[in-house]
Amino acid sequence: MTTVLESLNTALHHLLDSDTRVLILGEDVLDPYGGAFKVTRGLSTKFPDRVLTTPISEAGMVGIAAGMAMRDLRPVVEIMFGDFVTLIADQLVNHITKFRWMYNDQVRVPLVIRTPMGGRRGYGPTHSQTLEKIFLGIPGLHILAPCDLGDPGQLLADAILVDDEPVLFIENKLLYLAPLQDTTTLTDFSLVSSPSPAVLDYAPVYTLIIRDAPPPTITLVAYGYMATLAREAAWKLAFEHEIFSELVIFTQLAPLDPEPIFASLQRTGRLLVIEEGTLAMGWGAEVLARAAEAFGSNLQAARRIAACQLPIPASEPLEASVLPEPDDIIQAVKIMVI
Repeated sequence: MTTVLESLNTALHHLLDSDTRVLILGEDVLDPYGGAFKVTRGLSTKFPDRVLTTPISEAGMVGIAAGMAMRDLRPVVEIMFGDFVTLIADQLVNHITKFRWMYNDQVRVPLVIRTPMGGRRGYGPTHSQTLEKIFLGIPGLHILAPCDLGDPGQLLADAILVDDEPVLFIENKLLYLAPLQDTTTLTDFSLVSSPSPAVLDYAPVYTLIIRDAPPPTITLVAYGYMATLAREAAWKLAFEHEIFSELVIFTQLAPLDPEPIFASLQRTGRLLVIEEGTLAMGWGAEVLARAAEAFGSNLQAARRIAACQLPIPASEPLEASVLPEPDDIIQAVKIMVI
């Protein structure tokens, strides 16, 4: 069965083979290492002139890639760990996302920055964070997060070739070895028709309900690996507590299109948002704010689940106590529904 990692790697192989504008830049992306999580494995052997290893300078490699993008190339930068996106903030916030506007729409910067995010690997405080919220709301920046549903490789391919704006592509570490789930053949869940994304029509939204269950009474919203944990929690809620939920899974984090959430809330009236980043000022806070503005007093209950406001420990039990788990989702839902 194909994994998320294999899907991403296959997509990059196909893109480099079919479009000479595509290049890969990053630290340790050359074979035999093939990147810290092996997403670029085999690429440098087959395309030695277009897979470029760089010095340890995240700002430098992203700056070079920005210049390539403005010269009609389609560069893909791998940041070895998502924690290091702090080092590209100036290039991304003050330059790449602004060039189109500064130069009167005469240039585009179709640059994709890929990076693994998330904990649960025991890597400690500086290699386990989920930091995409730092960049949420930056005008001109698209943020995507694949999950184990559908085809993550196709999402990456569209980000590289279809999207003409800069993209931050978030890959949760625990998803790499997860087998892909075909939404049409899920045994436990049924796919509900979701509104198409208003901004990035290539980035799917998946709305799931427990198969053959009573109508849901709460909407769960998640992305990335937290969508996997949310599915686990939704299953336990249904069969251990007889609480039925509707799960909305996003692959497009920014710009935020709340319509799939609103469509679900029309049916449930309750909202729980689940993310792995720390609680304060996160994606979940924005989702809840949009829902409160749209539904007002008709929103019966709304909460967030996220990591504690702490650095992530290297110790496995301590790490588990900081990061959100399925039981946290279950307890929050029981409070909101029962």
